[in-house]
Amino acid sequence: MLASKNSKFSLTSSLSADSKISTLSKDSVQCDKYKIKYRKIKRLVKELIFENAALSDQIALLQEKTLLLIEERNYLFKKLQQYQPISEPEIYRNSTPLIINDSRKALSKKKSEKVMVDSSNIPEASKAAKTHKKPPSIRKKKIVKSIPLDTCGKPIFPIVLGDFTVHSLGEVCEKPDYHTEDLIYPVGYCSTRIYGSLKDPEKQCVYTCKVMDGGQAPRFEIVADTDLDVPLVSTSIDQCHSMLLSLINTCLGTEVVNTKGRGADFFGLSHPTIHHLIQASPGVRKCKGYIWTKFEVNPNYEYVADDTEASLSYNALLRSISFSKSHLESMIKHEQNVEYGEDNVSALNILLS
Repeated sequence: MLASKNSKFSLTSSLSADSKISTLSKDSVQCDKYKIKYRKIKRLVKELIFENAALSDQIALLQEKTLLLIEERNYLFKKLQQYQPISEPEIYRNSTPLIINDSRKALSKKKSEKVMVDSSNIPEASKAAKTHKKPPSIRKKKIVKSIPLDTCGKPIFPIVLGDFTVHSLGEVCEKPDYHTEDLIYPVGYCSTRIYGSLKDPEKQCVYTCKVMDGGQAPRFEIVADTDLDVPLVSTSIDQCHSMLLSLINTCLGTEVVNTKGRGADFFGLSHPTIHHLIQASPGVRKCKGYIWTKFEVNPNYEYVADDTEASLSYNALLRSISFSKSHLESMIKHEQNVEYGEDNVSALNILLS
């Protein structure tokens, strides 16, 4: 009996142990499945995160490219405007279709017949006035050299062009006195030029030229780095330059330089490169009295500055000063020789008498 009981107990214990092992093995298999699923989900999440980061970087790069393309488009549009200044009626005329129907042709014939009939009643003077129209003002193209630009298509300052340097182009003002038919005087324009000093014209000096807002008319200013407290100010750019030349002559004690002002050349506003950049600035279309100039960009073109004009070039000023000094010395020697000859003649006359 005891043996049978023991055998039953051992069977039940073995069965319970097997059932526990089976449940544990099932749990472990389920845990492994969940672990595998978790790893897969984790891997997918990482891939999605990396893909999202890459897409966001690509979107940022595309946005930068679009901004650059917009800036480039605006710059090219401005350049196209300065090459092809088209008025509204011309745009309308060019936009009309070339194919005309027969009915439109008939209407145009009727209109032409009416015009022919009406023209017989027009006096000859009005006919002559209509036939003899003034030809449009034609200007030659100016060749300019390309200058370095930044990523937005704007010029990099300072712009060095021979004897003068441009530090700022300023802003175009649409008021009538801030431009002429040939030039524009932007407010805030600033340039520097090397020229003879007011204290000693034989020594070079740096002059700062500015265009400032003077209300209805611009105000032009020239300041020497040796006389910062004494600026030369005028409402006329030529008069401002003429004041500088007059002070140079008074310092030398003789008229070495022609005092006729060439302010636009001294400031650098008439230089083809600067003129081209100012014309491409925003707001020029509102300047009603200004006539557009055509420019042609040539990277191999070298602008030759006028080194013979003493009112603009420092080297030409030195040459004119040395020439005037040598001329004065020769005149003094000639006068001395004449006086010495007159003294000798007078002495001989005394001896003969």
